Amino acid sequence: MIKSLLRNAVLCSTLALLGITTASASGTLKIGTEGGYPPWSMVDASGKVTGFDADVGNALCKELNAKCRFVVQAFDSLIPSLDANLFDLIISGMSVTPERSKRITFSLPYVVEDTTFILPKNSDLISADSTEVLFKGLAGKTIGVQGGTTQGDFLRKNAPELKVKPYDTLDQMQMDLDAGRLDATFADVTSQAKFLKKVGDKDFALAHFIIKSTADPETLGYGIGVGINKSNADLKQKVDAALCTLIKNGTMKEASIKWFDVDTTNYDVCKN
Repeated sequence: MIKSLLRNAVLCSTLALLGITTASASGTLKIGTEGGYPPWSMVDASGKVTGFDADVGNALCKELNAKCRFVVQAFDSLIPSLDANLFDLIISGMSVTPERSKRITFSLPYVVEDTTFILPKNSDLISADSTEVLFKGLAGKTIGVQGGTTQGDFLRKNAPELKVKPYDTLDQMQMDLDAGRLDATFADVTSQAKFLKKVGDKDFALAHFIIKSTADPETLGYGIGVGINKSNADLKQKVDAALCTLIKNGTMKEASIKWFDVDTTNYDVCKN
């Protein structure tokens, strides 16, 4: 009896450690995503996950002959949950950074994304032509960022004179901006443009100066990748191959233009 219990305990422990492998073997890939970062990831009234990330995830699963099951969680909980094998992949507009790469493996960076500020429309900083001018003008101001994102890390490193206020979701941040509780927001261009499209350009505008994703790879990263548990090298190879197929056959471009109105595909990673 004791031996049987011990065997069961060992089996359960082994299955827990191999959670990703068993989930993949079942024909279903569990994908962690935020669900509150339009147009990347949203959840509609019926609970269905939509947005660019969902389109990429569904196309990826199709290439891998698997079914998708999206698991919606707060952005800053995604990496710990992947570590704990609660799902197989992270597809949530997550930038590939050196710090994150210490904990998880990333696929090739399949899209690139730049960053900018939303400011009051009457701000002289709208026409600023450098980060130096922007940061000097925003010194002491409260800037909204989403918690756990590269944008917050970038500002804390490069503009410590700004007051960075993190939010759980993009919607919360943008509501505070609209209500006058923030001086500006700092996020990726596509999400900022989506917000302006929703509220109109009466009160706010995008800063003309765009901070490229290559401005500080240590914080902003090397592009957007799929997060994969470090123990699953086989899945990474399959995901990379599938992403290159989606890039080469135009699926990535189609999804990008559908959700962002621009093509953010990173073609360089699949040239070989």
